[in-house]
Amino acid sequence: MENRGKRHLQNVQWRSFLMLRWKMVFLFLLATFGDRVAGQIRYSIPEEMKMGSVIGNVSQDLGLDLKRLRSGRARIVGGENIQHTELETDKGTLVVNGRIDREQLCGDVIPCSLSFEIILENPIELHRVTVEILDINDHAPFFPYKEIQYETSESATTGARFPIESAVDPDVGLNALQNYILSPNKYFTLNQHTNPDGSKYAELVLQKPLDREEHPTLPLKVIGVDGGNPQRSGTVDINITVLDANDNAPVFNQSIYRAFVVENAPKGTYITKVNATDADIGSNGEVIFSFSKIRGNTVDKFTIDEKTGVISVGGPIDFEKEKKYELRLEARDRGGLTGTSKVIIDIIDVNDNAPVINIMSFSSLVSEDAPVGTTIAVINVKDADSEKNGQIKCTIEKTLPFKIQSSLTNYYNLVADQQFDRETTSEYIITITATDLGSPPLSSTVTIQLRVSDVNDNPPLFDKTSYSAHITENNSPGMSITSVKAKDSDWSQNARISYFLEDTRISGNPVSNYVSVNSETGVLHAICSFDYEQLKKLDLIVKAQDGGSPPLSSNVTVKILIQDQNDNPPQVLYPVQTGGSVVAEMVPRSADVGYLVTKVVAVDVDSGQNAWLSYKLQKSTDRALFEVGLQNGEIRTIRQVTDKDAVKQRLTVIVEDNGQPSHSATVIINLAVADSFPEVLSEFTDFVQDKEYNDNLTFYLVLALAVVSFLFITCLVVIISVKIYRWRQSRILYHSNLPVIPYYPPRYSDTMGTGTLPHVYNYEVCRTTDSRKSDCKFGRAGSQNVLIMDPSSTGTMLRIQNEKSILDEPDSPTEVS
Repeated sequence: MENRGKRHLQNVQWRSFLMLRWKMVFLFLLATFGDRVAGQIRYSIPEEMKMGSVIGNVSQDLGLDLKRLRSGRARIVGGENIQHTELETDKGTLVVNGRIDREQLCGDVIPCSLSFEIILENPIELHRVTVEILDINDHAPFFPYKEIQYETSESATTGARFPIESAVDPDVGLNALQNYILSPNKYFTLNQHTNPDGSKYAELVLQKPLDREEHPTLPLKVIGVDGGNPQRSGTVDINITVLDANDNAPVFNQSIYRAFVVENAPKGTYITKVNATDADIGSNGEVIFSFSKIRGNTVDKFTIDEKTGVISVGGPIDFEKEKKYELRLEARDRGGLTGTSKVIIDIIDVNDNAPVINIMSFSSLVSEDAPVGTTIAVINVKDADSEKNGQIKCTIEKTLPFKIQSSLTNYYNLVADQQFDRETTSEYIITITATDLGSPPLSSTVTIQLRVSDVNDNPPLFDKTSYSAHITENNSPGMSITSVKAKDSDWSQNARISYFLEDTRISGNPVSNYVSVNSETGVLHAICSFDYEQLKKLDLIVKAQDGGSPPLSSNVTVKILIQDQNDNPPQVLYPVQTGGSVVAEMVPRSADVGYLVTKVVAVDVDSGQNAWLSYKLQKSTDRALFEVGLQNGEIRTIRQVTDKDAVKQRLTVIVEDNGQPSHSATVIINLAVADSFPEVLSEFTDFVQDKEYNDNLTFYLVLALAVVSFLFITCLVVIISVKIYRWRQSRILYHSNLPVIPYYPPRYSDTMGTGTLPHVYNYEVCRTTDSRKSDCKFGRAGSQNVLIMDPSSTGTMLRIQNEKSILDEPDSPTEVS
């Protein structure tokens, strides 16, 4: 505990001296360069405030709004203890960031303050802030030792003094040590004194002669109290041993000795010599010199020869750590009497510290269009030495387009002195040299690398004037179609290209419904699966845009052709496949070889060879009677029709395309080989019955017969009322024993090359009232020889009557094409 108390007291004294010297230097520099500070504010706070406590509102006190603090990246720089405070830029307040112990920071120096700068950028501003730390009574006085031993002769005269090691109180002002109190006794009183530095010490003064036989030892207590509220105190026990016959104490020839020594002086260097005398003779007159309880960082730095009183260097001395030492001297005789004095040793600075360069603010990138005078970096240079040894000059190479300007104390700005040209020089290596004015001078350097950024003055350029690509229909969504590529001669972000689709419409829909482009790679992807039959090509515009500000761009046209796949089967247009009625083509028994019975008409919505159709006869009632044209689908007879051929003929035709794999469609054709309707009706009754498979077939047949009969009778009434003449002729034909069955060959025309007849066919029809051998022939307009067999015979008769009404028209030849 004794050693800790001594060290703490020495630390306090050393810090007090150091802070006092720095305070003087700061006031001198502030007086010299203070007009360069943009703003200065001062706060006062008590020590030991809680972390986060508000010190002051910097934003209001400096007249800065919160947006300026954030945009300028305001922060604390400089100062020895900036870690104790923090600037909250979102609130503009200065808060406590760590424990603030005034005694640790300043010792017994008054006033105690923290000084630092607040720096803002864009534009750069510096503001100085001083925070004064007020003392609180958080330390009790304490003595370096819990117990003090004194030996004194019983012959000591009244008035003999016994110095007491001063109590230490790290607090200052009223909170510091104020008074000493001695425990009640009949021999000693307590005298208090004040040192030149303001510290107080006490001495025991003998008031009554001692009697060793009565009291060989005297136990006393001395209490040191401070003036704080509440008051604190410390106690030391004093044990006085009474000796015989030595009644004179050594006396120094000076109350205060002053000396100096240069820092870094080697061990053993002579500093000064002290002298003390003792009026006693013999062993009681022999004087032994010593330091009085050296504490803290003073231990082992100085030595004193106990016989000669020579003080010399005992360890390393650093001016930057301590500029002055105060040591208490003690001269003790063999009888135990002591005399005290004090020596003050001033440390002389030598130039042993090179300048320290700190880059406070630096942007490694500057735009090539930055104006002359733009601040590139803010530099803080410090030198721990004093006077000329601590004065600094900053320089850079003269060939560089920059210059150094001094701003605040120890701050320098590196500014642009010429216009930049990135195409000429895209990077600068800047070496900053700081040299002090000591002898010999010391210097240090720091190198920074500055890159010149590009200005966006070149648009992206595509490597082609236009692009074309192909994609097969029925593709998978997300499939890559093609890619575009553009280059930009600018640099960095200005050359970073992004690809976009221009907002165009295809078939009334946004292009983004069909295609997307990767903004980084320029690869085009299909959004959906394409259908060639609906969309055969896409014309779109791709834009390449760089990342500059403002951005530059260029466009290119991309044409995407969709290729067909064989994904659609052929569709049969004729003959129409009905669900309820049986469609039949009539073939007269007099038909010759090659007679055109009908034609299968089919289309394929695919294109190219996928739409090339071929026709094949799959099934037939009589394969030897009919054939199908491979390319045109025409059904013709391949031999002469005979009476033995069945009336009812059924053909199954397959229509196939030429795709890979091929698709096909099947059509069933019913043929009637007959010369009259009754013959057809009797044979095709089976067809009708084959189609009807419902259990209520009879009901539906009766209902259909009734409806057809009603319609038939209605038509007859209308015809009789309007055209009496035609009605009479119709009646004559109706009662004839030789019914006439008109025959109308089919008519076809070429349609888009899908397999229909490419030629015009002409037919002749023979009519007679009495004999089929009549030689009278008339040309008639051709119509299809289609016989539609309804489930009821009445419907069939209605169609017969319609045919008869056509035959009643005047005979005139007509060409059918």
